[in-house]
Amino acid sequence: MNLATIPLRNLRRKLPRTMLSVAVFSLGIASVVALAHLSKVVGDSLERKMTAFGANVLITPRTQSLSVGYGGLTLGDVSFDMRYLPVAETVAAVRAIPMKDNISVVAPKFALLTKVGGVPVGVVGVDFQSERGIKRYWQPRGGYPAGDDGVLAGSAAAAALSLDLGDAVTIEGRTFRVAGVLEPTGSEDDKVIFADIAAVQRLAGKENMAHFVEVAALCAGCPIDEITEHIQAALPDASITAMQQVVKQRMAAISFVKHLAFSVSFVIMLTACAMIGLSVFSSVNERKNEIGVLRAVGFSKAGVFSLFCLEAVLTGMTAAVLGYAGGVLAAGIVPDILETGAPNAMVFNVGEFFLTFAAVTALSAAAAAPPSLAAARLDPAAALVTL
Repeated sequence: MNLATIPLRNLRRKLPRTMLSVAVFSLGIASVVALAHLSKVVGDSLERKMTAFGANVLITPRTQSLSVGYGGLTLGDVSFDMRYLPVAETVAAVRAIPMKDNISVVAPKFALLTKVGGVPVGVVGVDFQSERGIKRYWQPRGGYPAGDDGVLAGSAAAAALSLDLGDAVTIEGRTFRVAGVLEPTGSEDDKVIFADIAAVQRLAGKENMAHFVEVAALCAGCPIDEITEHIQAALPDASITAMQQVVKQRMAAISFVKHLAFSVSFVIMLTACAMIGLSVFSSVNERKNEIGVLRAVGFSKAGVFSLFCLEAVLTGMTAAVLGYAGGVLAAGIVPDILETGAPNAMVFNVGEFFLTFAAVTALSAAAAAPPSLAAARLDPAAALVTL
């Protein structure tokens, strides 16, 4: 009979209670592990989906302007020394920054003001593949242009020019076909015609040039300011602007998901620790006579304290193994059940497992400490009176 065998025998002797304690504690740990995995995966998935609602970094060429006024009357600002951004070099520079993994979409644009059928209209050259990644809310009637001879008309522009699917439209002497018409978006996109950026550049005689570049950056892993600093270092001649309002809205949504998961996890673990403490208190009250016998045969206060703590620790260690395995399994199943669209979160991380194991063991010991201390302080003579 020693400190190792007594707790094991007692746990085996009261097997139903032991199994119930392990099951409840395992369920709590599984919930915490699953929430931790899901909050990360769902948060990342949420951020990627939110990039569909526009860019959060704007790259423009540096321009010089002169404020014109006369006789106290301000006539406005006049821009001179107009510059452009080289598309290939700009995209390559953005994709090569140290935080390149946080760059989701790089979408260059070239704007051209022209007339179609005598009606002034803006034609915006875009890379449709990149644009679709940054504006997934677009719902074109018809489809996207498959080549450089197709255009996508905004709803208001199509109405003003009486354009429909398949119609021919002449822009700067070149004929294009309307591949699609956007459903109303309530933005500036409704008022312009979108065409392949290379085609628009050729019409304007500005090949490989862009007026501005929009960047959708994933900001959960780092502050947006760091990303803009890296882009500015890569493009010293460009002006980099972070759309702080967009970034803060996205970060607030992601932080809410993660803070909610943390709060729920804290409540679950607090409840589990309280359950362990109550279980040990109940065991102490039931085993007062046993404590008296142990003290009478030579067990010290530290020995009695260790005895009850060890029972709780063994329960916690078993629950940690079962709970972590159950949590990882649940993290892989829950996204499919809830149809969140998030990727599978069932990833077994050895380091995370040992961290969970150590944390649960420490929590079990801490939760069992008060009742174990009360057991150690029992007067052996008073305990033996019940025999």
